[in-house]
Amino acid sequence: MNPTAAASPDDRSVPVHPGPVRADGHALVVGEALIDVVHRADGSVDALPGGSLANVALTLGRLGRDARLVTWIGADERGDAIRAWLAGSGVVLAPGSSDAPSTSVATAHLDGDGAATYEFDLEWQVPPGTAATASTLVVHTGSIAAVLEPGASAVRDLVADARRTATVTYDPNARPALMGEPGDARERIEAMVALADVVKVSDEDLEWLVPGGDAVEVARAWLALGPALVVVTLGGAGASR
Repeated sequence: MNPTAAASPDDRSVPVHPGPVRADGHALVVGEALIDVVHRADGSVDALPGGSLANVALTLGRLGRDARLVTWIGADERGDAIRAWLAGSGVVLAPGSSDAPSTSVATAHLDGDGAATYEFDLEWQVPPGTAATASTLVVHTGSIAAVLEPGASAVRDLVADARRTATVTYDPNARPALMGEPGDARERIEAMVALADVVKVSDEDLEWLVPGGDAVEVARAWLALGPALVVVTLGGAGASR
């Protein structure tokens, strides 16, 4: 098992330096884009675009890749902020992605030690008619999008169809506040693992899903479900596969 450095796609301050050439075909990223509202202990409040899958699409765009995001945001001020944020990195929104009644919000309250409590005002659907095409090289999904109904079932159907012609990558990126009991979440997550070619999961996610379990052993069990590669990220200690 070889350690590697884990990169985070959540740095909104990184300048955009698109590559000079885009490969044929595109990446289809499926999942949530939202506004993160952070209330700090000193009384300050920040409201910034975010979302696990939106950050993946944003990073691909900054790397000069053809990234298309399937999401569910509203035609409102918050949705406008997300659209401008994504467009600045060359991300294209899939048709229907702006048809939500309103844009979802995740609110974090930080205490004096930086610990956070979260509240979510979130709705997730896959726009009707969404599907991979002949030019889709990779489909990436995970986090809330793969477990929160009514969109989660549509994500599974989309992935099951796309995997015949595209590489499927999956990151569970657990959100306990939204995913219910770990046992129930694990069942849904492992159904997605079985459809994926590449799975990336953090040791913290696995500790929540399988308390007291050995992360590498769980990864090996997941590998037996069908993926070609399962990578466990270990924070500052790198990653194992």
